[in-house]
Amino acid sequence: MAKKVVKSATSDKTKAKGKARGKPSAKRASKLSDPTIPPPSASIDARVLDRLWGTVLSRKNSDPALSHSARLLSRGTAKIAQKFGEEAVECLIEAVSGQRSALIGESADVLYHLLVLWVDAGLRPEQIWAELARREGVSGIAEKAARKPAYKAVASTKIP
Repeated sequence: MAKKVVKSATSDKTKAKGKARGKPSAKRASKLSDPTIPPPSASIDARVLDRLWGTVLSRKNSDPALSHSARLLSRGTAKIAQKFGEEAVECLIEAVSGQRSALIGESADVLYHLLVLWVDAGLRPEQIWAELARREGVSGIAEKAARKPAYKAVASTKIP
């Protein structure tokens, strides 16, 4: 079966720039086509996060001996936050080292542990989606400038 090739104006511009500058670096080329990463599928989407949140929520009162989520939740907020932090650091390490396949796995770990943290805090994904929607279309610089004055004062305090 022949694969359908989709061209866009952006890809043509990118090619033109690449020709003017020469070939992309080996590192850049490897980021563009990593054979270990499957192509996106139309049947996979962000709803998997809602299903995962539901699973973690359903394990909140389960036996910690039978469920990793229940075990984490039974250990309390500090342990959950520690585990989330560890996973975030591992994610950053993989990003910096350019290990795309490992970055995918660590990113999934970060998202899972973030959802455990939300369940522990009594948050629902819809609350986070609403906050993201509120920020949508707002410059990150403008959003940060609009934060509480107390935060600005603390953030701008210089240590002697």
